[in-house]
Amino acid sequence: MAKAIPKRTQFVPRIVAGKRKSAQPSPMEVAARTTPVNRLSDTEGRIDMVKLRAFRLGRVRAELKRRDYGACVLFDPLSIRYATGSRGHSVFLTHIPGRYLFLPAAGPVVLFESDAYRHTGAALETIDEIRPPKPMSFFAGGERLSDQEIKFADEIAGLVKKHCGRNKRVAVDRVGVRIPAALEARGLKLFDVIEPIERARAIKSPEEILCMNFAIATGEVGAARMREALRPGLTENELWALLHQANIAMGGEWIEARLLAAGDRTNPWLQETSDRVIRPGELVAFDTDMIGPLGYCADFSRTFHCGPGKPTAEQRDLYKTAYEEISYNLALLKPGLSFREYTQKHWKQPEKYIKNRYPFIVHGIGMSDEWPGIYYRQDYPAYGYDGVIEENMTLCVESYIGAEGGRQGVKLEHQVLVTKNGYELLSQFPFEDSLLA
Repeated sequence: MAKAIPKRTQFVPRIVAGKRKSAQPSPMEVAARTTPVNRLSDTEGRIDMVKLRAFRLGRVRAELKRRDYGACVLFDPLSIRYATGSRGHSVFLTHIPGRYLFLPAAGPVVLFESDAYRHTGAALETIDEIRPPKPMSFFAGGERLSDQEIKFADEIAGLVKKHCGRNKRVAVDRVGVRIPAALEARGLKLFDVIEPIERARAIKSPEEILCMNFAIATGEVGAARMREALRPGLTENELWALLHQANIAMGGEWIEARLLAAGDRTNPWLQETSDRVIRPGELVAFDTDMIGPLGYCADFSRTFHCGPGKPTAEQRDLYKTAYEEISYNLALLKPGLSFREYTQKHWKQPEKYIKNRYPFIVHGIGMSDEWPGIYYRQDYPAYGYDGVIEENMTLCVESYIGAEGGRQGVKLEHQVLVTKNGYELLSQFPFEDSLLA
């Protein structure tokens, strides 16, 4: 079983939260260290979901007002859930849109939901009205889809006229190619909603951190079960199923990717889980990418050693190198540091590992992977953009270490909250004693 890092390990500083100047923790720091109760109880404190929903809806509206948008129209199920708390069929709706939301910068919020699923939004204080949606996919609309799109545009234009006054600036989500033209023909000026939504989601409330901690705790249960069950003869899929089972049993929702690999399949990274049999002495690496209870993402990575026997010198070297990278990069985190500065300061991988580096050194996390994505210095000229790390962002710090042409590699990742003076760890699953020896 994995253990906490022993004191004798001295090759790099142990990963700890940033030091605080004040002995009195902030509400966010308290939330970062708290795993909330999530069961029926009249004696224990729980997450204030009304306060959480009000915070998130307020964040979206503030971003709309900042850009002088009169309203937005959302189709993305995660964006609808963030803005209102309304959930249902999220994975299905990512490829067959069937519900959408009209959200003005000020005024009543209208959810377009079929009668069969009206109960998902009827009890929410964030939703003022529920209307039947127009069929917005070829699956539902068939050859009459273009007619339905016209009716959709008429209804949205009517809502804008009623609730946004003279402001015809509307941010829209993913829609078919004909819909923008239909909306513009009705006098609306369209903008992409993704930036205001991602900016809104970047800053978290204490209630969101409590939700995230519950999701991470669920992911850690799954990781512990995988660690305990790991033995030669299991397949990757059999081991990976334990994380899914823990997530669903504890109220979670889905896993975004299939990232567990053993032995030679740990290099290069991002190979999907398979029926390959795990053998003695191999490394087994995984990335949770798990949408857990209450809709928040648990995104941490660990690499195990499958016994019997002890890790090889090469395996320990790979592991220590990955650990050193995330330790160093975690220590850089603080509010006010620009993405560009972070890229210039991040830990420099040895040359032999650069080819197989992970796409990001840091990325945002919330209800899924989110803005920002901070690139390695080698990738910054082609893909990088600037911004500023802010207090109350939640981030994942990544490392993949595996040489080009190598037979194995190590994946590690921590999930953290940015605080006033540094960061607080959210993911708590321990690293491998034997690989850090």
